[in-house]
Amino acid sequence: MTAQTLLEVLEHCDMLEIDGLHAFEFALYEDDGLHIELMDGRVTKHWEFTPEQVRAATFDDTLQSWIIKGDTGEHRLVCLDAFGGSNDEDETDEDA
Repeated sequence: MTAQTLLEVLEHCDMLEIDGLHAFEFALYEDDGLHIELMDGRVTKHWEFTPEQVRAATFDDTLQSWIIKGDTGEHRLVCLDAFGGSNDEDETDEDA
């Protein structure tokens, strides 16, 4: 099931993919909108979307991504959840 708005999804998102590029650095500001920054090779890329643009984003069920229209055109966002591994050993050692 998809959240109703991009804003709701961004509040719980750990990482974004924008136009096929992974962005670990992004911030959502109530008054200033969405800011995304990433490194593509040696080039820093930056996008800014107003709160209105974030609210107007639509979800594409076919490609499972959000379409957001900014000042530089249309962009495709995928919201991702990060996961991590644990180095903790199982407390119940069967070999003990």
